[in-house]
Amino acid sequence: MKKALLLGDEAIAQAALDAGISGVYAYPGTPSTEITAYIQNSEQAKEGKVHSIWSVNEKTSMETAIGMSYAGKRALCCMKHVGLNVAMDPFVNSAITGANGGLVYLVADDPSMHSSQDEQDSRALAKFAFIPCFEPSSQQEAYDMIFEAFDLSEKMQIPVMMRITTRLAHSRAGVARREPRKQNEIKLHPNPKQFILLPAIARKQYNELLDKQPALEAASENSKYNQYIDGSDKSLGIIACGLAYNYLMENYQDEACKHPILKVSQYPLPRKAIEKITKECKEVLIIEDGYPVYEELLRGYLNQGLKVKGRLDGTLPRVGELNPNLVAKALGMPATKGEDVPALVVPRPPSLCKGCSHIDMYKALNEVMEKHGKGKVYADIGCYTLGALPPYNAIYTTLDMGAAVTMAKGAADAGLLPAVCVIGDSTFTHSGMTGLLDCVIEKTPITIIIADNSTTGMTGGQISHAYGRLEQICEGLGVEKEHIRVCTPLPKNHEELVKIIEEEIAYPGVSVVIPRRECIQTVGRPKTYN
Repeated sequence: MKKALLLGDEAIAQAALDAGISGVYAYPGTPSTEITAYIQNSEQAKEGKVHSIWSVNEKTSMETAIGMSYAGKRALCCMKHVGLNVAMDPFVNSAITGANGGLVYLVADDPSMHSSQDEQDSRALAKFAFIPCFEPSSQQEAYDMIFEAFDLSEKMQIPVMMRITTRLAHSRAGVARREPRKQNEIKLHPNPKQFILLPAIARKQYNELLDKQPALEAASENSKYNQYIDGSDKSLGIIACGLAYNYLMENYQDEACKHPILKVSQYPLPRKAIEKITKECKEVLIIEDGYPVYEELLRGYLNQGLKVKGRLDGTLPRVGELNPNLVAKALGMPATKGEDVPALVVPRPPSLCKGCSHIDMYKALNEVMEKHGKGKVYADIGCYTLGALPPYNAIYTTLDMGAAVTMAKGAADAGLLPAVCVIGDSTFTHSGMTGLLDCVIEKTPITIIIADNSTTGMTGGQISHAYGRLEQICEGLGVEKEHIRVCTPLPKNHEELVKIIEEEIAYPGVSVVIPRRECIQTVGRPKTYN
C-alpha cells in the first residue's frame, strides 16, 4: 500500500486499525491523545464500528479494554505515563489473568516533562508486571510493531506494552502500510476461571506468568527489532534503546559507526546479544531515553571488570530527554546538530488564553482569599494550574489528578481553614468524585470550585464527561442542593461570584461552586464525544 506521512501517534493508530482492533480506550493525555483522536476521525474505524469514545479515566479505560480482550477481540488502551499510575491495579493484575483477544497498552512517556509532573520511564513498570514491551525507534517501526504486539499478545495470551516518548509521538515520517486484517470474532477463553483472581486461582495464574518468561525472552532474542550491528573498534560497544538509536544514528549519517551497536527495541532484554557485545568490547555505553532502567540492570550483570557508561556515571545527563548532541558528546564527538533550543529561544512561561473563564474565576477567588491568608487554595491538573503563576499566584498545590479535593480535605482535617480547592470539570469526573464523597461522608468544611469550561481543555478540547450533568453528580454524591452554586465567570458578574465564594467558605460543611463558561478555544464546536 502507499506511504502516508504520519505522526508517531497517527502511525500507531493506523496500525491498530489495520491490525484489526475492535476498540480503543483512553483518557486524553499528552503525548498520547492523538492516537484516539485519529481513530475517532477515521472512516476505516467508522466502517468497522471500532469503539473510540473517551473513557472517564485511565483505570476505567484499561479495565474496559481487558473486558474486550475477555470477549476475544483485539483492544488498544492508550495513556501517558502518569495515566499508567492511575491504572496500575488492572495493569499488574491483567498480567496474571492474561489476555484472550490481543491486548496492547500504549504508554507515552514524557522525558523532560514538557507537559507532565514527572518523567517516569514506563519500561520499569512493564518489567515489574512481567509483560513484554516494544520500544520503537521510528514511526515505521511503531506501525509495524503494533502488528507484532497483537500477535505476541494472542500467541502468549498476555498483555503487551508499547512504550513511546514525546519526540516520536509528535514527529512525522513516511510510513508504509500493510493490508488490513479482519477483526476477531467473539470467542471466550477455554479456561473459564482465567479472569477470576481468587487467591487459589491467582497463585496458579502467577506461576503460569513466570513460566512464560523464558519464551518471552526467546522472542526478544529472535526479534527483528533487536539487532547486533558489528563494528571494527571494540574499545567501546553501544547499546541503544528505542528512540535513542535514532539519536545515535543521526551522528553517523555520512559514515558507519566504527563501534559495535546493539539496538534494543523489544523487551525483556536479549541476554545472548548482550553477552556477545560485552565479551567483545572493553567498555559499554548504554543510551536510553528515560530512566537508566537497563543500565542499572546491566551494571548488576556486568560490573565485574567491564566499564559500563551511561546516565548513572554522568556520561549522559541523568535527567531530561536525549538528543543527538548529547549522544555525540558521550562518544567524544563534536556537537554537529545545531544549538539546543534553549540557547536560541528565550523561554516564555505558558499563560491562560485571553478571554479564558479561569481568569475571571481567579480574580474573584483572590479577592475573597486576600483576608484569609496564603496557602489555603489547593489545585489540580488542567489549564487552571496556570493560576500558580503571575499575575494570579492563586494556588499552592498541584499533585495529581483529583488530589485538589483530597489534599484540601486533609488540610481541613488538620485544622488549616478555610480549605478551598480548584478542579476542572473533566478532572473532577476523572478522579475528583471519590474525594468529594469522602468530604460528604465526614461533613468536611471545604469549598470545592469546579471550574467548568465544558471541555478537557489542556489536551485539545475533548468533551468532558461532566458536560450537562455536573450539578446532578454533586447532588447524587450527597452535596446539599442549596450549596451547589453556579455562576458565569465574566467581568460583569465579578461581584456575584465573589459573594457566592464568600458565602460558601463561611458554610461549615461541603459546598460546591461552579463557575461555568465554555472554553474560549472550543466555542462553536459540536458537543460530541468523538
